[in-house]
Amino acid sequence: MATPSDKLAQSLAELKKLQDSGIIAIRTGELSRTHRERLLKNGFIQEVMKGWYIRARPDEPAGESTAWYASFWGFCANYLNSRFGDEWCLSPEQSISLHIGNNTVPRQLLVRSPKAGNKPTNLLHDTSILDLRLDIPENQDIQIIEGMRATNLYTALIACSPKHFTSKPIEMRAALSMIPDASDLLRKLLEGNHSTVAGRLTGAFRNIGCNKVADTIVDTMKSAGYTINEVDPFEDKPAFTFSKCETSPYVNRLRMMWESFREPIVANFPASPGKISDIDVYIKLIDELYVTDAYHSLSIEGYRVSEDLIERVRSGNWNPDSSEEDNEHKNALAARGYWQAFQAVKESIKRILDGENAGIVTDEDHGKWVRELFGASVAAGIIQPADLAGYRNRPVYIRKSRHTPPNYGAVRDLMSAFFELLQNEGNPAVRVVLGHFMFVYIHPYIDGNGRTGRFLMNIMLAAGGYSWTVIPVERRDEYMNALENVSVNQDIIPFTKFLASLVGK
Repeated sequence: MATPSDKLAQSLAELKKLQDSGIIAIRTGELSRTHRERLLKNGFIQEVMKGWYIRARPDEPAGESTAWYASFWGFCANYLNSRFGDEWCLSPEQSISLHIGNNTVPRQLLVRSPKAGNKPTNLLHDTSILDLRLDIPENQDIQIIEGMRATNLYTALIACSPKHFTSKPIEMRAALSMIPDASDLLRKLLEGNHSTVAGRLTGAFRNIGCNKVADTIVDTMKSAGYTINEVDPFEDKPAFTFSKCETSPYVNRLRMMWESFREPIVANFPASPGKISDIDVYIKLIDELYVTDAYHSLSIEGYRVSEDLIERVRSGNWNPDSSEEDNEHKNALAARGYWQAFQAVKESIKRILDGENAGIVTDEDHGKWVRELFGASVAAGIIQPADLAGYRNRPVYIRKSRHTPPNYGAVRDLMSAFFELLQNEGNPAVRVVLGHFMFVYIHPYIDGNGRTGRFLMNIMLAAGGYSWTVIPVERRDEYMNALENVSVNQDIIPFTKFLASLVGK
């Protein structure tokens, strides 16, 4: 007779078949009632709405959103294909978000279809799909992104609302920067007799410094007999000049975010106290804070560490090959890695206080900090050395966050631009706030991004003459919510004020 474990294994085998076939939105009919109920009871699937499920993890706490946010785009693609076949596409505005690599999970996904019901479909964690009964572009104007049927970039720019330029200026400028020349856009403008749109897009391209594209649109439309009234749809000018219109949208977004965040940071963060005069005294003060810093930083990441464990690890009174309980063993390895990384960070700080550029030093040294964070785990055989070879080569998801870090293919370019911005930034407060935020926003590594981001923040604090600052685990929710608010809503002020409240304490 089959045991309960055997039966669960059989159900998991059926679930794996669906997973291997690329199915994320699991319909009732794709699993037998017995398998479905067994998997649901044991936490391996989760109901999204009546008749539809996603894979889940049994160890995820009740109400946890991570599995849903990680499954969102795949679920919506499967669900919409099931409802509408190939007769649907995303709204122009949502299409533009995907084109520029912004995969943040929207509260409401706007979809067009001639078969739509003009009503929302409620999903998990206060998200929904609103399908509108509207015509969709021809198939040649639809592009598959993240499994979603998106309007291609040229058609989306023509069809999107004029208000979108003012409500989402960073996204729209990033999208415009992807257009290398006016040829394909002009075909759409002429085919649709879009003289008003042509005037708006001409003004938009001129706003970001792509005058060649703007001039070509004007000259071609006029030669075809159209009168063009050039209008700038943005409310302001970008803070930096686009060097060329075909630059990576990821990098352009990063640069625009940096520039748009500078002023509110300067207004809400304490001014630099001045250069550190006694390096030895400063390093001694950092050493005195080590136990407190390690306890809080590791606790924020979910490790259960005590000051006693941290002290034992610091003194070398631990054994990575001991028969400790698994979780205690992992906690000890994390604490040892933090100690080793802390020593490397201090060496970076010494270089900076000796007069080296903080952006250059962090660019050169941050990989070492990450390797030290996980060095003990490599020695214990838990992590393979190849996992520390460089930036991530697969997607990552942040627990409970609607923000999906940029595609791994863009990470190298983003990190290069990030460190260039750090090197050239003259304001210490901006380096502190954006050094931390931008690092965790990019999420360049599979693991260790939060700890490394806090190290980077403290290095920038040292470069600006501020004291080493500990983010207390007791304020973890406030901290994570502030980071989420910047990532999703582009509002840097709460995060700036949060860090400012801690500096010097």
